[in-house]
Amino acid sequence: MASRAVSSATSTPVETGPAMRKELGILGAISLIVGCMIGSGIFVSPGGVLEATGSVGLSLVVWVCAGLIALMGSLCYSELGTMLPKSGGVYTFVREAFGDIAAFIWIWVDLLLVRPSSLAIMALTFGTYFVAVFDLCGNTRLYVRLAAVACLVTVMFLNCYSTKLANWATIISTVFKVAALLVIVCGGILKLAQGNSLALTSGFQGSNYDVTKISLALYDALWAYDGWVCLTTVVEEIQKPSRNLPIANTAGVVLIVIVYLATNIAYFAAMTTTEILEADAVAVVWGDRVLKGASLFIPVAVMVSAFGAVNGNVFSGGRSIFVAARDGNLPSILSYIHVDKLTPLPTMVFTTVTTTVFVLLGDISSLVDFFSFTVWLFYGLSFGSLLVFRVTKPDRVRPYKCPIVIPVVMVIISIYLVLAPIIKEPSIGYLYAALFSVGGLIFYFPFVKYKLDLPYKGGLIFYFPFVKYKLDLPYKDKLTLYIQLILQVVPPTKYMD
Repeated sequence: MASRAVSSATSTPVETGPAMRKELGILGAISLIVGCMIGSGIFVSPGGVLEATGSVGLSLVVWVCAGLIALMGSLCYSELGTMLPKSGGVYTFVREAFGDIAAFIWIWVDLLLVRPSSLAIMALTFGTYFVAVFDLCGNTRLYVRLAAVACLVTVMFLNCYSTKLANWATIISTVFKVAALLVIVCGGILKLAQGNSLALTSGFQGSNYDVTKISLALYDALWAYDGWVCLTTVVEEIQKPSRNLPIANTAGVVLIVIVYLATNIAYFAAMTTTEILEADAVAVVWGDRVLKGASLFIPVAVMVSAFGAVNGNVFSGGRSIFVAARDGNLPSILSYIHVDKLTPLPTMVFTTVTTTVFVLLGDISSLVDFFSFTVWLFYGLSFGSLLVFRVTKPDRVRPYKCPIVIPVVMVIISIYLVLAPIIKEPSIGYLYAALFSVGGLIFYFPFVKYKLDLPYKGGLIFYFPFVKYKLDLPYKDKLTLYIQLILQVVPPTKYMD
């Protein structure tokens, strides 16, 4: 197989082995980011935003602000992704700017906290509406979790079998979920045309401007918008990334901002504030009021939407693990790809297993705040990396360059989102997340008291012996070989730094 050298300025791959194909065109890229962003949030989060803000008017302002934050973040990532056209997203940016230790801590947290908790929320949402659609009786808690696990396993096989097939599944689910939201928007327009405005008439009455409440409202809204980072995790699979990445990021996020704002107005036009606050899933209550006999369409739409979001995030999230393993910051087997399908099969299996644990043990409400606090800690670092590159790599080729004020504002917003809830309403959950992020400095109870000899000892403790000093474990090579034979995977193309 031919090989070619490249300049460090572009980080183009050296063809020393099999590599994943560039399957994502502009339509596929836009569908992926829209598919990752539209999950369960817009169908369930409006109540949480309204509760935190205290008024319809302020809640709409929060939705607009969250959309602008997502748009500014995507512009920052467009510059980073075109300057460093290497998959991995946050991991790649943090590693390039701050070194291996910071990147390892991120991938450690992403691997065992951020990614599985995010996917678990989406899978549990799928399970909840699967049970509702098929009217399953009995132990609904068990059925919800079984359906969620079935969703994860189906998505895993889909992504392992074919990147193109997974991409088409994303496109189809995106069309379906956008159509569902358009039904809600059109229903809202019809209600407004008939003179119904219900909750909209209250305006800014009862607004709560407390900084902590605003940050919690932003958490709920930003959860609905989360997914704008996904294209940079798969940039190696995007055709003409220097052109298509900025276009897809901007088009996808702008579309979602418009649709989300219109959807919220539709909710407020057909429902009272009390109904919105008391609803577990605002969209379902809206469907009962507006669609009447066709109301089953909404839970089906939410179910398909959640499935599409799981598919898109498994597709993009697995690439971060793949790149970290390829760089030597995780076991090498996680960077291997299937010999025929050229898909990162080991990372898909690992992601499915870890997410299944969260599905079986967690619940949606407890996972959202946990996810949001942790992820914005590292989003802030990635925005900071853009500022670092402007100083340390001023001559680096940048096919797209965003105004410098945008990453500065995003760093400030990230600091606010991380610190505001801790200062005003400290929670033990935030402490656990922070301690886990610097794992190795803290040992959990079972490992100290009962001296359990398990591989988990924290992120930094893994980093120094196994990453920095390349400590080799007995039988590691044999285990890797056995996994290779079972999964039919081989090492991928290497990157020249």
